[in-house]
Amino acid sequence: MRIAHVLVRHEVRMLASLVLWLARRRHGTDGGRAFGYARGQGPVMFGLAFVCLVETVTMSVLLRDWLVPHAVMFFLDVYTIVFVVALHAANVVRPHVLEAGHLRLRRAVHVDLRIPLERITSVCRELRTVDERAEGRLDLGVGAQTSVTLELAEPVAHFTFFGRRRDIRLVRFHADDATELVKALTQARNARSPLPDRPR
Repeated sequence: MRIAHVLVRHEVRMLASLVLWLARRRHGTDGGRAFGYARGQGPVMFGLAFVCLVETVTMSVLLRDWLVPHAVMFFLDVYTIVFVVALHAANVVRPHVLEAGHLRLRRAVHVDLRIPLERITSVCRELRTVDERAEGRLDLGVGAQTSVTLELAEPVAHFTFFGRRRDIRLVRFHADDATELVKALTQARNARSPLPDRPR
């Protein structure tokens, strides 16, 4: 029952993201500075949607004489196209957000992690390839790559898709403008806890 609830909630959020995308609106960015991460994956996602469309037309022609299989496959194919477009939409309308006191990292509707700025010990622009999952590390890559690395003084709780808790001390994620995000995050951290003056 819990799994069904999680899946239904996921689908509703995906479709809601599609509506926001069509309306050219964003989710959860009020009062913060948004940093997108979906720019590079757009052509790939729309290419995949086009392939699904070709398959839909092909299967529709092949199964036109079998009413029930035709209806079932047509529904599944159309839903797949909607799902692919909605996934891209979710990535666009749910960007990372630098808020007052927090950095909110997101990945479509699957990840929404708030990291208090005071827990961040270091931030750097670093191009990395996503590899095997490691304990205490969260990778939010796009195209199997991340561009920003955060190290934390204390772990933050991250809950997986089905609710399992993971304590995260190192976060690697992608941002379209990684340099600007690192600069803004550094300024926000220094504004909250100014660095001591260097000795002359």
